[in-house]
Amino acid sequence: MFENLQATTTLHNGVKMPWLGLGVFQVDDGDEVMHSVTSALEHGYRSIDTAAAYKNEEGVGKALAKAGIPREELFITSKLWNGDQGYESTLKAFESSLQKLGLDYLDLYLIHWPVPAEDKFKDSWKAMEKLYKQGKIRAIGVSNFKEHHLDALIKDADVVPMVNQVEFHPHLDQKSLRDYCKKHSIQVEAWSPLKQGELLDDPTLKKIADKYGKTTAQVIIRWDLQSEVITIPKSVKEHRIVANAAIFDFELSQTDMDTINGLNKDERVGPDPDTFNKV
Repeated sequence: MFENLQATTTLHNGVKMPWLGLGVFQVDDGDEVMHSVTSALEHGYRSIDTAAAYKNEEGVGKALAKAGIPREELFITSKLWNGDQGYESTLKAFESSLQKLGLDYLDLYLIHWPVPAEDKFKDSWKAMEKLYKQGKIRAIGVSNFKEHHLDALIKDADVVPMVNQVEFHPHLDQKSLRDYCKKHSIQVEAWSPLKQGELLDDPTLKKIADKYGKTTAQVIIRWDLQSEVITIPKSVKEHRIVANAAIFDFELSQTDMDTINGLNKDERVGPDPDTFNKV
């Protein structure tokens, strides 16, 4: 199932998406993001996850163009920012992201947050469905949606989201949400899989890592995959980008999976999607 860095899962519309990719949240546009993306591509990564809010789509696009990898081998994700929600504004925001990335289409486009106070995500979804049906996006999805947000969206949708990208790590295992997504054939994807570095010194994870001759980061990323969650760890350092992908030569035992599952505290490092309304 997880043979190598090019291993994929199949989304409910038949599109194949890599299990492991590079995230570029909080990576500066220009040289920093270009170096990060270039390093990842050189070492076999094919999935890159950015967003309008990250303000580095142009740098990502330049790195993609410079790499010269056939477009069909890449899987590029971007996200609609909160202030651009709404039908017409979603269409405009998508075209802006596409232009900055220098691409003809996106592999995955996500609504970044539900922003319930604005109550526009259904209008945004209608626009995304249009773009999807036009072939400008291969797969559409959401980010940071809880079960009730998904219920509200699916009720009036023509297309069920293919992906829900959420905060996911050993302190926030999102079990009920993952069960919901599995029931609706929505692939879960993790952001902040290392809890922004907070978990790297966890004694339980370090003990497991020592047993396998791996780092805590590698154990967490492997746990993600064995939990059937796509993951996109971020790094700007080439050696860490390489290390994050060195997770295909071992498998966590069920006992160790259960131990890591037992670390859950339902503890977020990011905002609560029910109250995050920044636009």
